[in-house]
Amino acid sequence: MARAARLSGKESEELLEVKALLEQKMDNQRLTLMQRAKVFMEQLVARVGFLGILLGASIPNPLFDLAGITCGHFLVPFGTFFGATLLGKAVIKMHIQMIFVIITFSERHVEHLISLFNRIPRVGPYMERPFVDFLEKQKKNLHRRPGVGVHQSDPSWLQFVFEKLVICMVIYFVLSIVHSLAQNYYRRLRSQKKQGKRR
Repeated sequence: MARAARLSGKESEELLEVKALLEQKMDNQRLTLMQRAKVFMEQLVARVGFLGILLGASIPNPLFDLAGITCGHFLVPFGTFFGATLLGKAVIKMHIQMIFVIITFSERHVEHLISLFNRIPRVGPYMERPFVDFLEKQKKNLHRRPGVGVHQSDPSWLQFVFEKLVICMVIYFVLSIVHSLAQNYYRRLRSQKKQGKRR
């Protein structure tokens, strides 16, 4: 979409925001961490190209969408963008995340995390036992022999809380999509009214 907007002579809202941030940076105004990250991502993709896209795709960051918009704006060929994104996300990022999960959830680290529950005043010892029970059940389910069924038991309070949290997140996500669509529809109606008044 950013590519089509650039070819038609228009600029997306995200790029206009980044240009405004660049002007603020030139005027030596203080930028927040998120604003500096947006400026960095735009400059990285604009200056470095393939390697910048590869780096942006390889590390977990919420600003990779901005890299795609920047690539469209600077008319980076689709093959270059797709190749760098595929290598970054499917090869490099996947291995980084896999190593992180293996190290983080090793038995030694999990036992240390559980021991930290006791340091929480008043509620720590009460939280430790259900958490240990939950982990033991999960370990039994994951380390079972092939062909042996999974033992179904009553859901724990931890499962209940996690399930409700996921449901709330999905509801929030759907509501944010509806809100975004309504805002876009309102902007479109407003711009049509402005164009109608000009005629």
